[in-house]
Amino acid sequence: MNGSHARPLSGEYAAAPLVRERQRQTRAGALLLAAVLATAPAAAQDRGAVSVTIDGATVKLRTDTYMPTGDAPFPTLLYHHGADSFQPPYEYKAIANWFVTRGWAVIAVFRRGRGGSEGADFEGGSAGTACSEAGATEFADRALNDIEAVMPVLIAQPFVDGSRIAVGGHGRGGLLSIVWSGKHPEVRAVINFVGGWIGGTCRDHRAINLSLLKRGITWGHPSLWLYGDRDGYYTLQDTRANFDNFVAAGGKAVWHDYKPPGEKWDGHSIDQMPQLWIADMEAYLAERGLPSKPPK
Repeated sequence: MNGSHARPLSGEYAAAPLVRERQRQTRAGALLLAAVLATAPAAAQDRGAVSVTIDGATVKLRTDTYMPTGDAPFPTLLYHHGADSFQPPYEYKAIANWFVTRGWAVIAVFRRGRGGSEGADFEGGSAGTACSEAGATEFADRALNDIEAVMPVLIAQPFVDGSRIAVGGHGRGGLLSIVWSGKHPEVRAVINFVGGWIGGTCRDHRAINLSLLKRGITWGHPSLWLYGDRDGYYTLQDTRANFDNFVAAGGKAVWHDYKPPGEKWDGHSIDQMPQLWIADMEAYLAERGLPSKPPK
């Protein structure tokens, strides 16, 4: 993390320095593994920006677009990052490769102050406010404002099939995808990789994450929840409890968890390990009436 983001870490990324370093090494290794395992490279990436008005100010949010071959419009995955997309901008090529080879377009979008997007980053807050329910809700709502502003612009692009939209994300992006879908019944699929807003360093993390996740119950269709063992931020015990409570409260969801290969791999990076979840992802997309296999 560079100097422009020097601040006390809190919430999801308030892990001890040793844990954070392990996460950085793990994610780099997972990227390499995913690149080797990808069945085909994604089409050339188009890095751009979308101008939107959020909270009365116009800002440009960075987007990365990956396109399949063939004739548009395409089913499209709109993918949201976690709490770690600072500078240099992170790229989601493993996810993009997997979907592009199945005929999908993929758009990764970056919220204010993250990954090259304009605006200030206020998602972390101070250690005290980030761990309070009021503070976490405020910061999550700010992130949702970004998503609400940019999604209609992205969906309106001519190569996007607006009748076949999936939304997904990693970490905070996974949670935000579930929450956002609660007000958007037109979405066809919701994919949550290791979603949460704050981690176990906050005393009330489980209750706060569940309170936010419950906003997605009104979507009314099964979302896909994918989690990994040995996640330094969200333990399987905590995330499974939130899943069970989400379902008990009326939410519809499908749960899968995975053990990353070897001790050096960390469960927080399973979005970069398609060999773990390929069968479950294909089954979920097929059930939602969406392309799930590479074209023959």
